[in-house]
Amino acid sequence: MSEIADIEMQGHLIDSQMMTRVLDKIMDMGGEFEIKNFQIGQKKNDTSYVQITITGEDASHLDRILLELHALGARLVEMEDAKTAIAPGDMVVPRGFYSTTNHPTYVRYQGTWVEVEHNHMDCLIVLEDGRARCTPIGHIKKGDRVVIGTAGVKVVPPERPREKTFFGFMSNEVSSERPSGELVRQLASEIVRTKTAGGKIAVVCGPALVHTGAAPALARLIREGYVDVLLAGNAVAVHDIERQLFGTSLGMNCQGNAISGGHRNHLYAISEIMASGSIKNAIAEGKLKGGIMYEATEKGIDYILAGSIRDDGPLPEVITDTVRAKDAMDRALKGVDMAIMLGTMLHSIAVGNLLPSYVKTICVDINPSTVTKLMDRGSAQAIGLVTDIGIFLPRLAEEIEKIEKGGEEKQIPC
Repeated sequence: MSEIADIEMQGHLIDSQMMTRVLDKIMDMGGEFEIKNFQIGQKKNDTSYVQITITGEDASHLDRILLELHALGARLVEMEDAKTAIAPGDMVVPRGFYSTTNHPTYVRYQGTWVEVEHNHMDCLIVLEDGRARCTPIGHIKKGDRVVIGTAGVKVVPPERPREKTFFGFMSNEVSSERPSGELVRQLASEIVRTKTAGGKIAVVCGPALVHTGAAPALARLIREGYVDVLLAGNAVAVHDIERQLFGTSLGMNCQGNAISGGHRNHLYAISEIMASGSIKNAIAEGKLKGGIMYEATEKGIDYILAGSIRDDGPLPEVITDTVRAKDAMDRALKGVDMAIMLGTMLHSIAVGNLLPSYVKTICVDINPSTVTKLMDRGSAQAIGLVTDIGIFLPRLAEEIEKIEKGGEEKQIPC
């Protein structure tokens, strides 16, 4: 016996292609629809409203369709308070729990909409004292009130920006054929605008940044206040310090020539830091006088070095417990407005999973599959630029300096 339900959506439904995606999803899943009410915005800033009756083969089929449509921003017309169930144990979830997307999400509680705090994908929602917390399964405690089902939950997918900006101009297609020079200039302007407005920028990078000679450019951006959060692994710090102490990276000098015995230099670098006790101590002793880690420490920005099973050492600052490292990254990313991912696949995907969809995200890598995999794993907002970070980052730093000298943007706040 067929089952029906009425859904509604409001926003920039046409130019953001939300309407198209909803109707396609209904048909792809074998459902039927009837548009009952469609009010189209007449001007650029006007929103549209639609009410659609969905028909499924049975209650189970209809529920599956509604679950998919919910992630696209649809909600039931007759909305009730969110339903909850008690977690029976630590890291044990009730059946039918609601799994979050990375879009802004609201929960109806006692007749009012409450925004889910620090929302990101693949988590649960815990209601406590009128607050809705996005909670990873690893932090679920016995007795938590966990939201179940989609009733009383509203998702707001990102819409096409009204204004013309770098992130509005770019699509999230991956291509190496874009005019990268102009894109670098536009991104530089976007970075300066973000910092001028008091925004927060995170950089995610892999050791290729050091190997390709881009480390001085990143160090410069940190020193000038354009980086608020640095997320990397042990290798970035080790090879950055190796470059500063011995002039090599993976035993290669700045000209790309192998140095006799240079393959041991990264181990010597680790040894020097361990002898001092920490990177901070090595700086205080005058042992470390420049580079990414020097500037990050001197500037006092948040940096999280997450360990892996491949690490040599690791350095004292590296968090070797992956759960603790992820939690530290999550805390550091709160309030971030832009994320720039440079030459690292796994770290980029890990950070992407912790970011809400409204965070401006650009992934720069010589390998197109890095950006593709990032988007396939849920970070659909990411913009991909396929290029060598050794060329990209120095040019970006130069363009930012030109903007500062030319007075096109206000100077960033201290």
